[in-house]
Amino acid sequence: MIILSYDIADDRLRNHFAKYITKFGHRIQYSVYQIDNSSRVLDNIISYIQGHFEKKFGQSDSVYIFKLSNTCEVVRMGYAKNEEKDLVVF
Repeated sequence: MIILSYDIADDRLRNHFAKYITKFGHRIQYSVYQIDNSSRVLDNIISYIQGHFEKKFGQSDSVYIFKLSNTCEVVRMGYAKNEEKDLVVF
């Protein structure tokens, strides 16, 4: 799993970036996404960002990618508790 956070000043580039990231994960905050997938797919996402978006970034733009292992603990509070995968309601 990776946590991806971005701060992109240009509206058009930011919208394009968000649309791309949404294909792979879900938004957990306005500019923060959780992406669960194989390490190969995650590496492809990182390569795509480097090849297609990074060259368009300005001096104030940033993207943070946190690669989390299976042993990392995620603590959810507030509304985020509803996003735990073990919750099933019939």
